[in-house]
Amino acid sequence: MSHVRETPIRKLLTRRDVFRSLNASLAGMALGSLLPAQAAAPAGVRFDVLPKQPHFPAKAKRVILLFQNGGPSQMDLFDPKPELARRDGQKPGDGYINTVDIKKTGTWMGSPFSFAKHGQCGMELSELLPGLARHADDITMIRSMISEHSNHEQAIWYFNTGLTTPGRPAMGSWVTYGLGTENQNLPAFAAILHPKGLPVDGARNYSSGWMPPIYQGMAMRAEGTPVLNLKPTGPAEAAAARFALLQEMNREHLAAHADQLALEARIASYELAARMQLAASEALDLAREPKSMHELYGTEDGEAGIHARQLLLARRLVERGVRFVQVLLNGQPWDTHQKNNAGNRDIARKTDGPAAALLTDLKQRGLLEDTLVIWGGEFGRTPMAEGKDGRDHHKFAFSLWLAGGGVKRGHVHGATDDFGFHATEDRVTMADFHATVLHLLGLDHERLRFHHDTRDEKLTDVRKAQVVRGILA
Repeated sequence: MSHVRETPIRKLLTRRDVFRSLNASLAGMALGSLLPAQAAAPAGVRFDVLPKQPHFPAKAKRVILLFQNGGPSQMDLFDPKPELARRDGQKPGDGYINTVDIKKTGTWMGSPFSFAKHGQCGMELSELLPGLARHADDITMIRSMISEHSNHEQAIWYFNTGLTTPGRPAMGSWVTYGLGTENQNLPAFAAILHPKGLPVDGARNYSSGWMPPIYQGMAMRAEGTPVLNLKPTGPAEAAAARFALLQEMNREHLAAHADQLALEARIASYELAARMQLAASEALDLAREPKSMHELYGTEDGEAGIHARQLLLARRLVERGVRFVQVLLNGQPWDTHQKNNAGNRDIARKTDGPAAALLTDLKQRGLLEDTLVIWGGEFGRTPMAEGKDGRDHHKFAFSLWLAGGGVKRGHVHGATDDFGFHATEDRVTMADFHATVLHLLGLDHERLRFHHDTRDEKLTDVRKAQVVRGILA
């Protein structure tokens, strides 16, 4: 394309002119998406999301993280405590206090929900989870998770990024940095937001932090227009010419500003957007799913239908090669400081059926074998009451579950004391958990490093992390 450089038009146009001609959106790039994804990164590009080999053979190829903002109550959902029920209304003994605010330490509050054994494994689950109960033999339940902080923001940072301080890359960013993605026409890391609003701490849940923005999660919605400003307009031929010219000018500009990671990522995002104009229109269109799939997920079931559409979109993305999908609820719906019982019943009704449908769907398609599904929040809830009928934040013990991607089926790992207050057996820190997720993806948490500000950073930071071998299949 050296002839373009010599034409008068090339000399008169600036990058700003070309961007302006594209109407400050992605319109007009349609034919650019017909260009084949490059097998190697363009000259001068240091960071990309091209597929990369793991450190060792992987059990999981992709991840769906169902993040449950707010802190689900372990003793009301996953960890039955008959002794807590027997002592309902009694004052806790020495050592059992509300560490968020000692003045809020109330009496023991047993769960009003019944538990029953399910599956051949006999896993005990709450009556609030009939959908998950059908998959008891498909999941690993960790009952011995611990956090380092009792505030939402710090605990969310810890869960997502490995430290209780802000500004670090999310787990999805680390995974896409280490492995890239199989489909260059879709984002490597997608964050499916709830249409009613952002979760607590907003975009930092899927931020790339100090990594290049190319590893940041792309925000999507499961209703309306999933990605804004994506639909092309204008004559395709003219758009293709402008796009080709813009690509060349961007590469020249990048070569002159090689130290600007944000510029490199911005150029990559425009080029991805162009390719997405064809690929995404098909991948994000839930109307292409048969009626049977919508019925399985319950996409028309009121509030539950919103989450159902999020999870159906997540499946469509991972089956098309997206490496990491994070599904987020709005606000912090599991934060039951008041009316714990009613609150748990409400949010469980909205989330249990869709999550069960996702597992059923992945299993039927043969995707569950190498897709790691994670369900969990930033911490748990206190076994003693807060006020009349609430539960406060609790960092010393909580539960989460995993399925597929190389974890044991029908397995319970770890245990808590008689009240669900302390994790007492096989405790799992977030560093251990992160090391295990990376291990399942074929990545060594000690070797996956990113040089930043004079040091080699890791998802597990300087913490002593161990892969939780007890949950590996």
